[in-house]
Amino acid sequence: MNSAAPLNYDHYQTLSIRRFGPVVGGVASGLDICMKAANGRLPTAGHDGHRELTDIWRDVQRDDSVRVALLRGEGQGFSGGGDLGLVSDMAHDDAVRVRVWREARDLVYNLINCDKPIVSAMHGAAVGAGLVAGLLADVSIAAKTARIIDGHTRLGVAAGDHAAVIWPLLCGMAKAKYHLLLCEPVSGEEAERIGLVSLCVDEADLLPRAYAVAEKLALGSTHAVRWTKYALNNWLRMAGPTFDASLALEFMGFAGADVREGVASLRERRTPQFVRDERG
Repeated sequence: MNSAAPLNYDHYQTLSIRRFGPVVGGVASGLDICMKAANGRLPTAGHDGHRELTDIWRDVQRDDSVRVALLRGEGQGFSGGGDLGLVSDMAHDDAVRVRVWREARDLVYNLINCDKPIVSAMHGAAVGAGLVAGLLADVSIAAKTARIIDGHTRLGVAAGDHAAVIWPLLCGMAKAKYHLLLCEPVSGEEAERIGLVSLCVDEADLLPRAYAVAEKLALGSTHAVRWTKYALNNWLRMAGPTFDASLALEFMGFAGADVREGVASLRERRTPQFVRDERG
């Protein structure tokens, strides 16, 4: 029997949350978390979206009625990355930069330390904070046509919000460096081939397969599943100092000139012209 009443998630504005799956104690035990596409096309992380994607995993952790969570994106893709307004505010306002640094740190550790299994279902573009959660999920499922991109260096900052802690472990250092340093996209098929995601399926099969995996996890031994996840995630906890350093380097970059050029080039749809600085 659940030890506490199920949580209410109605206060989330950028996430659409509903329950699904096997009923336990009178409540569906799966939590379907959908990142909303406010622009009608792709979910993007503005001030509220970034904070809520960080906070949701604490609520999942403390909601005794939840046995599994599934994360997906609304519209044409899984996630479209950070809203350029947020990125610009981070570049120009130290208080915003410090707050978002704290959220970015907590997002990764909240995902790692959430004891409930998490499944991600990625289609279309998978970028930014959404990609953090997508790749740190315990079972990551991508459509064959998914387009996974870590765009940090294209923006002019270090790849710090999850990449250093998980990409080398999943696909090896050589592939990680190639895709992270060059911002080279990875298709869903290629991501499965190199081990970056758990599974790759046709887009029409993406959600049915993700829900099936989530429901199987919900029906499994709660202790066995959660304790196995805890033990495996010690690999990620051991990489904590690497993650902390990479995140600090990323946010140091948000105070520099390169990120302002990166934002301008994205808005103007052109190749960035970064000033060479040999001191870094």
